[in-house]
Amino acid sequence: MSLLQITAADASPQFEIRFESLFDAGRAMSFPCDPQGHVDLDSLPQRARNNYLFARAMVGKDYLPPAIRGRTNH
Repeated sequence: MSLLQITAADASPQFEIRFESLFDAGRAMSFPCDPQGHVDLDSLPQRARNNYLFARAMVGKDYLPPAIRGRTNH
């Protein structure tokens, strides 16, 4: 496949950074990121950006340290 044949789906983030709740195993927040865990804040909608900044600020209080993992498309 040449570079010109790459589709938008190919360019979508393949990783996510996931913040698991300390207190509720079913509660977590995840955001698209690069393989190193860097989140492009400018590409996130305002609400997602606010949620990401909140989760990051609450590590150790409400959330476990984040984990980077491969993204699954649903």
